[in-house]
Formats: sequence, C-alpha cells, structure tokens
Amino acid sequence: MAGARFHQINLIVRDMHESLDFYRRVGIDFPEDDVWRTDSGAHHANATTGGDVDLELDSRRMAKAYNDGFAAERGRVMIGVALESRGAVDALWHELVSDGVQGLQPPYDAFWGARLAIVEDPDGNPVSLSSPVDPARRSPPPEI
Repeated sequence: MAGARFHQINLIVRDMHESLDFYRRVGIDFPEDDVWRTDSGAHHANATTGGDVDLELDSRRMAKAYNDGFAAERGRVMIGVALESRGAVDALWHELVSDGVQGLQPPYDAFWGARLAIVEDPDGNPVSLSSPVDPARRSPPPEI
C-alpha cells in the first residue's frame, strides 16, 4: 500500500513496573513524563529512541481497552503500520478482511486522535493500522 511505513512496536506487558525497570536497565529511555498512569497503575509508556521506529509498552488492560480482539494467548507484540490518512486505514482494513485476513479491531477513532484498526498477521501477531493523530479527534481516555 502506498504511503505505509513501519513505525512502531508495542509490547503488551504483564507487569508495567517490571518491564520499565528492565528496559531502563538495558539502556532504553522511558521518561517518567511519557508514562501514562491512572488510579489503577501505569498502562502505557513511550520510549525515547531517537530513531525512526517507536518502542511503546502497554499493559494488558490497556490493550483490551483499544483492541476488542485482544487475547493474552496471541502474540503480545503489536507491530505498528502508519498510513497516510484516516480513509487509508478504513480502506486497507476492508481490503484485508475481505481477503480473509483475521480482523481483531475494526476501524474506529482512538482516544488519542488517530484512526485505528488491528488485524492479525499469518503468525498471530497483531498489526495496528494507524492514521496520523488529529488533535481535534482526541477524547478522554478509557477508565481502566
């Protein structure tokens, strides 16, 4: 698909605190300002990688909040594909699903302002299809 670019890996983690400690020990910078917390704990973290591919950590509760098809027995790595537009997300989702690809999360407007859909690759790994963030489409995050 024209305009698609590999841009992100989300690791779905069992214990956010433990994972943050580990990745920080091996030298990956996860600034505290980039850790999203609620009353129930930390649920999302962005690494400062300085590269073209982002590394993010999500709690299982967070993964369930944005992916109706999340199942702990599937791959716990989310591969992110950036698409050029909201319409491109919808079009690629429909094309893939109509060709027999397993859809995990139909396209919708995610609370952070991107259009998001999730499909499964042939090995069971979730692959997110995401538009650029539109600040006007942001909404409050879910209670998790």
